[in-house]
Amino acid sequence: MEWTKTLFIEPIITSNMTSIDFFSRISGILGGPLTTRRIHTFQVNIGLKCNQHCTHCHHQAGPERDEMMSWDTMKVIIEKARIAGIPTIDITGGAPEMHPKIREFITGLKKNGHHVMLRTNLTALLEEGNRDLPGFYRDNGLELIASLPCYEKDEVDCVRGEGVFKKSLEALGNLNELGFGIDPKLRLDLVFNPMADFLPPPQKALKEEYKDELDRNFGIRFTDLFTITNMPMGRFLEDLKRDDREDGYMELLKNSFNPTTIDNLMCLFQINIKWDGTLYDCDFNQAMGIPTGPDLPRNIRDIDPDNIPVRKVATGDHCFGCTAGAGSSCGGALVD
Repeated sequence: MEWTKTLFIEPIITSNMTSIDFFSRISGILGGPLTTRRIHTFQVNIGLKCNQHCTHCHHQAGPERDEMMSWDTMKVIIEKARIAGIPTIDITGGAPEMHPKIREFITGLKKNGHHVMLRTNLTALLEEGNRDLPGFYRDNGLELIASLPCYEKDEVDCVRGEGVFKKSLEALGNLNELGFGIDPKLRLDLVFNPMADFLPPPQKALKEEYKDELDRNFGIRFTDLFTITNMPMGRFLEDLKRDDREDGYMELLKNSFNPTTIDNLMCLFQINIKWDGTLYDCDFNQAMGIPTGPDLPRNIRDIDPDNIPVRKVATGDHCFGCTAGAGSSCGGALVD
């Protein structure tokens, strides 16, 4: 299978830095810690409830989780983002569609002129009570970022659950009918995660492969493809530990460190907000329970939207996942 051959190409190892922690590696290059720049994104995790139970989920989201953002916290975010003039709101979860206030939250954000991105697992759009959401997303001009870790059934169902591939195609077809992935104003971006403990293949080449396979076999179209490295945390870390592969994967990430990714790291440009309002530098730090440092309040309720300070980014060795190879972020690869 050509897709599999492409996928399992081992990266070229360019260094041998397995004994050096991430903070020391960065400090040796920058002369100090990572420091934020102008914040242009609030990334908001509105809850961990999900209709799927994916093997790579760093938040360990699932149907059994009941953590959800309160409407009061959502209203605080709407107001703080408006005053601060934050251009982009990136909504994630869990499955955001499982939140009963998702429509009100989006309506409040769009009323204030924000660009809203929403990360969907696709199948949540087919759940009872959610089938109107694609039309609602279209009417509000959302950018959709949809998880589809492969364009073949067996691989997707292995990672995401039996029958997920078929449902994902149905949801994608519905979105295409509304113009998503076809109308330039209605972006539909797909997300690829590796199936195991290796780095993603080159993003541009994989995008063309996805486009060819999905269009030829299923008539599905999309705007862009993002490749995201599996982070050593959550269910993926549990799998690594169970098979005694954790050390090998960390060695791969550390030895594949690419200093040209540093300027584009997502933590430099965003504030991540947990469902309870706690602030983090990124969604991965949230999953690891590593909040922002003392330069920023611990909760969105206490932040001064007129004066968001430059701050030091909290890091750990999991951050090697964002700097390995072509780099990784919630927006895909960081360098060509």
